Amino acid sequence: MYAVKTIDQRHKVLATGDEPELHRLVLAKYQHGEWQFPVVIEPEQAQPWDDKEYLASMRPDPETEEREQIKEIRHAHRAGKHTIRALTDETGYITKRVSYLVHKYSLPLRNEYWRAEKYNDPNEIITGQTVDLLGDKIGAPARSIRQASYSNGIVCGYYISRVPKV
Repeated sequence: MYAVKTIDQRHKVLATGDEPELHRLVLAKYQHGEWQFPVVIEPEQAQPWDDKEYLASMRPDPETEEREQIKEIRHAHRAGKHTIRALTDETGYITKRVSYLVHKYSLPLRNEYWRAEKYNDPNEIITGQTVDLLGDKIGAPARSIRQASYSNGIVCGYYISRVPKV
């Protein structure tokens, strides 16, 4: 590839293409008086390689990745998988990720479970099939979790709720 550039301003590219075509273009423009200034046909230089820019373009977009994951989870949900464990087995994602996406996108589950939502960060959600399991995850006794679920209270910085069977 070649480029037609002005002689006094080498950075200003007027046209690009193959050399014979550009030669005809330069002659036609010069004869018609459109380009009255001197021009030169030069081979185009390869752009310098930028590793940081290349690596940034290779990283997957987190939003796109999340959309693909919830798409697979919804597909499994439509296929009859209505528990977090079944969705995890079907999709191959880790339980924490499936649980997070199920709650973020409000997919109805058919089993009863306990849910803890962080007080100052609604995106941080912890779930457990039993009150004891949830208590182990957030580091609180089962009795205080059960009591907080009746009064919509807070335990260890989490809103506690019990999600009934659908």
